[in-house]
Amino acid sequence: MLNRRQFLLTVGAVMGLVVLRDQSPPILAQPQFSAYPFSLGVASGDPRPDSVVLWTRLAPNPLSGQPMPAVAIPVQWQIATDAQMTEVIQQGTTQATPQWGHSVHVVADNLSPSQWYWYQFQVGSETSPIGRTRTLPALDTDPEQLKFAFVSCQHYEKGYFTAYQHLVQEDLDLVFHLGDYIYEGGPHKGRPRQHIGPNPIDLETYRLRYALYKNDPQLQAAHAAFPFICIWDDHEVDEDYAQDQSQNYDDPNVFRKRRWAAYQAYYEHLPLRPTAQPQNGQVQLFRRFQFGQLAEFHCLDNRQYRDDQPCATEGIGGGAIVSACQDRLAADHSMLGKPQEAWLIQGLQNSSAHWQVIAQQQLMAELKFGLETVSGYWTDGWDGYAASRQRILDVVEQRPLKNVVVIGGDIHAFGVADLKTNFQDPQSPIIGTEFVGTSISSTGLPQALYSLSQKINPHIKFLDTRHRGYVLCQITREVWTAHLRIVNSVEQSESTIRTLASFQVKNGQPGAIPIEAMANP
Repeated sequence: MLNRRQFLLTVGAVMGLVVLRDQSPPILAQPQFSAYPFSLGVASGDPRPDSVVLWTRLAPNPLSGQPMPAVAIPVQWQIATDAQMTEVIQQGTTQATPQWGHSVHVVADNLSPSQWYWYQFQVGSETSPIGRTRTLPALDTDPEQLKFAFVSCQHYEKGYFTAYQHLVQEDLDLVFHLGDYIYEGGPHKGRPRQHIGPNPIDLETYRLRYALYKNDPQLQAAHAAFPFICIWDDHEVDEDYAQDQSQNYDDPNVFRKRRWAAYQAYYEHLPLRPTAQPQNGQVQLFRRFQFGQLAEFHCLDNRQYRDDQPCATEGIGGGAIVSACQDRLAADHSMLGKPQEAWLIQGLQNSSAHWQVIAQQQLMAELKFGLETVSGYWTDGWDGYAASRQRILDVVEQRPLKNVVVIGGDIHAFGVADLKTNFQDPQSPIIGTEFVGTSISSTGLPQALYSLSQKINPHIKFLDTRHRGYVLCQITREVWTAHLRIVNSVEQSESTIRTLASFQVKNGQPGAIPIEAMANP
């Protein structure tokens, strides 16, 4: 009961002054917490030349399974030009509402391009850690260089997020996360770490899973150090799902409810713009980012709109390695869905940026598994949607676009490949370059599986599934340099790091050239 407008909130152990309004929910004007409300850290993302998204989520007891009370909580924010937060240039107050899990997505705008900023949140008497972020260059400028890293596939149970310990020490402008930010599935014994709670299927259990991952100190440090641009793959919902089709052939009506919960939890926990807020069961996630005239990134969503994987084995959903399967070549079978595919093609044709970068989730180059006489293709990747890939690569060749680079993840292996319109013909011209990053912690397939296939995939220049880490890229107008960075182990929370291999792509000359690996590029 309300008594003199004082409202005791036992769930979440928060109490304070509740301001009653005609609208719902009521606002908790003077919150007090029994535990630190910024336990999931801070983050920034989706940078533009004049704005960036600032994120946090109030969660004083995120792993308890107890929800925060159904009240809105005012959260103050500041952005400054110095790390001590003394030169504040903007500040404001926003509401953390129960509808969105008490997450906050502040769009700080009217900022200067190519500028480092620092930011912080406050609620009641509690202040968050200080985060650092950076805006993109102005669209009409020609920056000398861009330095970024891309990561993917961080399975909590398979190991520690050790790579982030070293990523925060890199000299970067931003980080791309290319999917599998969390993994579904229940806890498994005998692994370095264990999931908390059951396999997520609803909003409550997905929130719990994200809270576990966001509670990781190394992941928090990476988010606090750089702005992130994030896209998803399958494990944010369910392994190998396609549109409204689950791996286990669940009733689509039931699975759509699960997918909706997963999509909302994804939005609640990442620094996405409000335009990505789930609406009518969908999320607008494919988008572009332009780094002046130096590079434009086309970020794709290859799960929400794709057709179901072809050549399914009866009773088994998702991807499979198949040999004779004409359905994977069908012209109407789409990885991206027709609207997104048209959006990508139009963007490639119209862009004036020096480097065209397709940021997506998987290996785009063809990969035949096995031997010459007995080989197969993995249908959950681009090989299962060959016509979609062909249409995109045909545009690259016909435009022509000389500096196209595809970056991806998913396969838990480093990959470097030449892109062609005809992978079956060794004499087919190289029209683009692909770099695939290994996982942060997820286990890779046996190296022998890829080694057997090396002779029948001459366009794939490098493939290593034995190591965990990230890809560090430095771009100028004349050269793209990529360093494949690996940690010694993910079995412990700390590890050394080194460069496994390095490659360069020269201006106007598609195809990666190996260079001598360096200990500390």
